[in-house]
Amino acid sequence: VQLQASGGGLVQAGDSLRLSCAASGRSFSNYAVGWFRQAPGKEREFLSGISWSGRTDYADSVKGRFTISSDNGKNTVYLQIDSLKTGDTAIYYCAAKFTPYSRLVLITSPQYDYWGQGTQVTVSS
Repeated sequence: VQLQASGGGLVQAGDSLRLSCAASGRSFSNYAVGWFRQAPGKEREFLSGISWSGRTDYADSVKGRFTISSDNGKNTVYLQIDSLKTGDTAIYYCAAKFTPYSRLVLITSPQYDYWGQGTQVTVSS
C-alpha cells in the first residue's frame, strides 16, 4: 500500500491542525496504521495508532491533545492536533502494516512495513 501524508504547515502555538494519511489504490481494511514524528536531531517518536477495527492508542506525551481517527470510505486516517506547541515542530509520518488481527495497535516503528513520505509541521511562538 502507498501512503500519502498531508496537512502540515506553518502554524502558531495554540493553533490546531489535522493531518491526513491517504492510502492510494486500496483501503485500510486489515491494516494497522500509526503516526510518528521526527524532530531534527531526535529519534522517530510514536504518537498514536489505530487498528482496523478502530481501537486506538496514544503516547502518554500526546494524550489529550492528539486524536486519531479513520474514514474507511475515504481510505484515510487522520491525526488531529490541538493546542500546538513549539515542541511539536517535526516531520510527521504515517505508517501501516497488514494484519489479520482487528484490534492490533502497533507502537514501534520497526513493526510497520509501509511509510508515507512525511509532512512538515512547524509551530512558531
